[in-house]
Amino acid sequence: MGDDDETRAPGVGRRAPWERPISRLHDPESGTNSSPESSRDDEASADVPAPTPRNGPADTPAPTDDADARLSVAELVDKVARITSRRRDGAGEDAPATTPPPTPAPPAPTPTPAPPVENGSASATEDDPTVVLPAAAPPRKGPEAVGTVAPPALTRLALSKARKRARMRLAGRVSVALVSVLALLLTGIVWGYLRATDRGFAQVSALDTESTDVVDAPGQYGDETYLIVGTDTRAGASGEVGAGTELDAEGARSDTVILINIPADRSRVVAVSFPRDLDVTRPECQAWDSTTGDYTDEVFPAADGDKLNATYALGGPKCLVKVIQKMSGLRIGHFVGIDFAGFESMVDEVGGVDVCTTQPLIDDELGTILATTGEQRVDGRTALNYVRARKVEAEGTGDYGRIKRQQVFLSSLLRSVLSNRVLFDPGKLNGFVTAFTRDTFVENVKTADLLTLGKSLRGVDAGAVTFLTVPTAGTTYYGNEIPRTDDIDAIFRAIIDDQPLPGEQRAPETAPTTPDSTDTRAVATTPQVSLDPTAVSVQVSNGSEVGGLAATTADSLAAYGFQIVGTGNADATTTGPTVVRYGPGSIAEAATVASALPGAVLQETTSLGGIVEVILGGADAGTVTAPTPVGETLPTFDTAVDGAPTDVALPSDLTVTNAADATCM
Repeated sequence: MGDDDETRAPGVGRRAPWERPISRLHDPESGTNSSPESSRDDEASADVPAPTPRNGPADTPAPTDDADARLSVAELVDKVARITSRRRDGAGEDAPATTPPPTPAPPAPTPTPAPPVENGSASATEDDPTVVLPAAAPPRKGPEAVGTVAPPALTRLALSKARKRARMRLAGRVSVALVSVLALLLTGIVWGYLRATDRGFAQVSALDTESTDVVDAPGQYGDETYLIVGTDTRAGASGEVGAGTELDAEGARSDTVILINIPADRSRVVAVSFPRDLDVTRPECQAWDSTTGDYTDEVFPAADGDKLNATYALGGPKCLVKVIQKMSGLRIGHFVGIDFAGFESMVDEVGGVDVCTTQPLIDDELGTILATTGEQRVDGRTALNYVRARKVEAEGTGDYGRIKRQQVFLSSLLRSVLSNRVLFDPGKLNGFVTAFTRDTFVENVKTADLLTLGKSLRGVDAGAVTFLTVPTAGTTYYGNEIPRTDDIDAIFRAIIDDQPLPGEQRAPETAPTTPDSTDTRAVATTPQVSLDPTAVSVQVSNGSEVGGLAATTADSLAAYGFQIVGTGNADATTTGPTVVRYGPGSIAEAATVASALPGAVLQETTSLGGIVEVILGGADAGTVTAPTPVGETLPTFDTAVDGAPTDVALPSDLTVTNAADATCM
């Protein structure tokens, strides 16, 4: 700015540009030029010669030199800011203005003086040609984005498409929201239904999961086994359905005992009935109170020659499960008990059950049950007497005639449940489930498990459901039914091995096949690398005649890190060496176990999955040494090439009922 000052001619009252006051400001409100004091500046400015601009002489008069009528540059900036704020906000001149900090800009060229403005006002250049006031901007409604470009106007077709897309997006969001809400509601309803029905189950302690009486536990892997018990208690609602009172029979007895096995492939169902007067050996049992469902501190010692139903009356579900598990060798995983009232309500909920008789059914104690012959539908009360009657003179077989009627009745009930009459009637199905949960006492039974099991059995026809009866050989002098032990063992061996049963009507592709012979030649195995024992699951079965050997051997193997999944007895004793059985692909696991058992041989089978089974036998049975260290090469072992088990010879006089058989009794 010093250079600019040197180019100008000296004059009276000459000041630097930034010190020069401006006498007039344009007021946008009135449309005139005003000064801080008055309009007398016009006359005063005429006596002062105007400075000569750099680009030529100026025709405009110089501003007055009156100090009271002049503004400095700083005052001018403040004045301009207030005016700008007033234009924007509509406030008075003295309203405080908020302006952003000035941005440095390149120097502008010196403006050319402008002619006077109409209405008697003059341009700002009349006072000072070096200062140019900003033109009045039109009022704005609000701030505008810098650099934005107004969108082009849309046609009616474009607007219609845009609205349609918006509606589709909205409809999509609403649909997703509705589906999510419905899924949440349905999940909540199902969860609430399952929880509600589960709460209907009365829980009781019954199972013996650590029993050593289980035969070939790996061979039963994946099977489902239920013990169903019908009790003849006279307490509560059961005393109101014609079953008698507690004065007639105190406590509760196992009037009906049925063991149901469903193999892992769900290809069939086998139900084995046990006579209520079967002669059994009762183990030591804790006393049970049938009224409260609790066990007491009293303990009954083991006893021979006890009736099966008396075992339940003394020791409750726990004692009964132990007896049945020892007799069958099956691992019982679920217990269900139901009384008279529960049985009656379930029959009524499905609308009754069809039965057929060739002669009137008359019981010496219960009276006439079925007065007419032929097929007829019975309600819950009649059905209860139908399955309870055991003094029917025309049958002449006592408990076996009653068991046969029970099997026929359950076959008909099963056909009804599997039919559309129940499964596709939500009211009947829900009523059946509700009645089942309301009048049963269980262990390890949940509604979700029953529904899953029912779904897995959806493809099973009634012909694949077989009812058997434990065979007996007369009675003892004190009236107990004598069990035929060898035949009973053969029945349950066939069930464990999933072999065909008399009268069974399974689909051909699901029936197991049995080779003509079994090759037991010794063959050397390929060397394997030892594995970490903690990664090997082992079942120990006692095939020797030494009692308790499976448990002690299992403890010794566990000390080296092997994972013991169970112990039990082998299906038969053996005089051969200890055999380590394994499934396809598990030879390294089996060889690792065999390295800890002197004299052991390997045997491959298809029924074990990833479990290794040790069948103890021979002179070294029970001897355990340290296994081969992890990662080292294992020794070679002899192995027996094993096929499927040979057919078991079942008794020819078995009482068998097939669920598909609707023959009139």
